[in-house]
Amino acid sequence: MTELVGILNITPDSFSDGGQWSDPYKVLGRVNALRLEGADLIDIGAESTRPGAHEITANEEWQRLRPVIGILREYYPACIFSIDTRHAQIARRAINSWSSDLIINDVTGVHDPAMAEVLAEHGSRAIVSHLPAASGGDIAKAHTVTETNLNRVIDELHTQIEVLVGQGIERGKIIADPGIGFGKHRDLNRELVTFAQYTDYPVTIGYSRKRFLGERRLDPAYNAEIGKIAAASGAAYLRVHDVTAHRGALRST
Repeated sequence: MTELVGILNITPDSFSDGGQWSDPYKVLGRVNALRLEGADLIDIGAESTRPGAHEITANEEWQRLRPVIGILREYYPACIFSIDTRHAQIARRAINSWSSDLIINDVTGVHDPAMAEVLAEHGSRAIVSHLPAASGGDIAKAHTVTETNLNRVIDELHTQIEVLVGQGIERGKIIADPGIGFGKHRDLNRELVTFAQYTDYPVTIGYSRKRFLGERRLDPAYNAEIGKIAAASGAAYLRVHDVTAHRGALRST
C-alpha cells in the first residue's frame, strides 16, 4: 500500500508554501490537519532546496527546527516524521532531542560521510535521493545540470546506496528517491515518476507541484493523477502537498 507523505516547509522561501508555517503552534495545527486529511507521514523541511534558494547555515536551520520539534514531540511519535536536511549536525540534533525513530531525508544522497556516520550510529531510516554525480553532492550545482539518461540515474543511485551500506547504514533502513527536479530534464522527470519498477528498495516519489508538470502543476487533481501513476508502478511513498486529493485518488484505484 502506497503511503502519503505530507510536505511541511517551515521556511520563509519555499516555492509553494514558504512563510506559512513558521510559528510552532501553527505547525502543530498544520500537522493535525495533514493527519486528518490522510497523511501517513509528515516531511519537515527547514531549508529550501528550490532552484535559486538562499543557502542558510546549519545553525539557522536548527533555530527554525528546534521549537517545532519541541512541540511536536509532546503530541506525536517521532516515527511518523521525516526531517528534510543535508546537514549531519541537524540530523544528530534532531535525533538526540527527539528519537532515532525519525526518518532523515537527505536530498544530497547522504553525500557527506558525517551524515552516514550519524545514520549508522543511530540506526535511523534514511531517504537517499539521487543527485547527478557531476554535482558532487552540491544542490545548487545540481540545478545547473540537465541529466537525460534514466539508466545513469538508476546506476548512480544504486552505487551510492552500496557506498552507504559500506559505511554502516543498514540496507533495510534505506528508502530510495530518484531526485525528481534535481538536475534532470523534464522528460526524464516524467520517466522517474515510475522509478519504483527499477529497484528493489522501497521508493519515495516527490513530484508535487514541480515545474516539469507544466501549467497544471498547482492543480491538486492533476497532481493526484501523477500520484496514481507512481503508486501503480510500486512507489512505497508519495511526497505531496495536496493530501486530500491524493487520498481520494488512491482510494479510487
